Amino acid sequence: MRFEVWAPEAERVALRLDGGTRPMARDPRRAGWWVAEAPAADGDRYGFLLDGDEVVRPDPRGRRLPDGPDGQSAVVETARFEIGAMSHVTVLQDAVLYELHVGTFTPEGTFDAAAERLGHLVELGVTHVSLMPVCPFPGRHGWGYDGVAPWAVHEPYGGPAGLARFVDAAHARGLGVVLDVVHNHLGPLGNHLPAFGPYFTDRHATPWGAAVNLDAPGSDEVRAYLTESALAWLRDYGIDGLRLDAVHALADDRALTFLEELAGAVDALAAELGRPLFLIAESDRCDPRTTTPRSSGGLGLHAQWNDDFHHALHTTLTGESHGYYEDFARAPLAALAKTMTRAFFHDGTHSSFRGRRHGRPVDRRRTPAHRFLGYAQTHDQIGNRALGDRLAASLSPGLLACAAAVTLTGPFVPMLFMGEEWGATTPWQYFTDHPDPALAEAVRTGRRREFAAHGWAAADVPDPQDPATRNRSVLDWQEPGNSPHDRLLDWHRTLVALRRRQPDLRDPDLAAVRVAFDEERRWLTYRRGDVRVAVNFSPHPVTIALGHNGVRVLAAWQPTDPPGADGRLHLPGESAVVLGP
Repeated sequence: MRFEVWAPEAERVALRLDGGTRPMARDPRRAGWWVAEAPAADGDRYGFLLDGDEVVRPDPRGRRLPDGPDGQSAVVETARFEIGAMSHVTVLQDAVLYELHVGTFTPEGTFDAAAERLGHLVELGVTHVSLMPVCPFPGRHGWGYDGVAPWAVHEPYGGPAGLARFVDAAHARGLGVVLDVVHNHLGPLGNHLPAFGPYFTDRHATPWGAAVNLDAPGSDEVRAYLTESALAWLRDYGIDGLRLDAVHALADDRALTFLEELAGAVDALAAELGRPLFLIAESDRCDPRTTTPRSSGGLGLHAQWNDDFHHALHTTLTGESHGYYEDFARAPLAALAKTMTRAFFHDGTHSSFRGRRHGRPVDRRRTPAHRFLGYAQTHDQIGNRALGDRLAASLSPGLLACAAAVTLTGPFVPMLFMGEEWGATTPWQYFTDHPDPALAEAVRTGRRREFAAHGWAAADVPDPQDPATRNRSVLDWQEPGNSPHDRLLDWHRTLVALRRRQPDLRDPDLAAVRVAFDEERRWLTYRRGDVRVAVNFSPHPVTIALGHNGVRVLAAWQPTDPPGADGRLHLPGESAVVLGP
């Protein structure tokens, strides 16, 4: 077996393999690379010794860390994975995503346990499972965004073989798999990359310290390291798409950006494999160039999360107005209408939260609606609250049904956060399992200090290190069978099925969406082709002059008659109805 590692600043590199040590030679064809040939098999432990250092460091490109980030790597023969292809591949335009955290989707917190619940997702009607990060991090439980080995899989979840089994099980049920990957930083513990080479640079600052080196000397290899890891998830594990975390934090001054390079590589792999692959960006820039094709001067990513839609819907539902919600809360229904027809609320407008103008307009004639994901809740928008409280903690079932209607019949690719479909009452809180006491205390203190500025008492903010914080965040699978959760679950199933049956609800023409609303009476209607949706966020019944008759009720949260000959719709309070010819 061939072992290789990039260590451009080392004078000597040795391979430690199953207790034995052998020197590595410089690769004459690639500057900075070291190679060695040795017999090895799946599961054999190995690592590298740099310049006589006694510390055996794991392989930066290692696929498995059976003893955690500070242990040795283990050989993984990905050719042994048996991952079947989906019989029917759903393109992004027709997709409904379901964001899932492996560690809290089930009490066991493993790939295999999650796979046993896939039948629930099939019945729900979603098309893709969007996994939060699965790369290794110290400890057992965490969100996954402090991973330190971008090629490997967290061992407590089930390691590489467990991920392969999960993807195979999903594909067997017709579900695609999206994986959240983090390229903008690595976690604070167990990061061995700086010992090998210039993976980071102090030319830029990030919220997490030194920036990943995308534009300084040595950045060609760093880019290749990240790009090839992304391709490995898609090629070797059969994953169908990647969600790229916080791409706005990728500091990159080169003319050809890393994101363009990555998008081109993924498109080339899709052509080679003969199946669609896609990249979904998380970005707070409100910049349509993120998903504009490279041939038209954009970065060429296939879609991006639309937080502006979330913020407008959230303020409409809750009335919250703090922080980045302030601008949306001034006229929430107007904000919601704008995002549903123009994607971004901040498209060059002043952002109070940022203290400056923000965003850029979307060309609705040239930008399909499926370039954007729409959602009422995500791991960020729940977990970054002090108590990790979901919408269900403060809203009535009727308002939750309204949120579902707007999300699942709106113009964007819908995404649900696990448990949202039944109005889960379990919170989803910020939890960590840092083995280093100093870091654990720093995280605990920092979290409480952050929310003290917003009036929270320290004792009320959950301790991220307390195992009970994670345990509280685990879904309660008894809830879907109980009232009122069962009714809300059935409503979500109805709306997802309706989206699948009605082509107008998947129409990518953003310019064709027509919205009307009444800010004071708190109702909103929109038209997508021949389908009309009316939503009443008020607790009081409303009468809406739709100016259209000859339609029937396709779905309704409360019993609702279609408009009469006068075209007037009488809609109960906190309710939604979908109308069609």
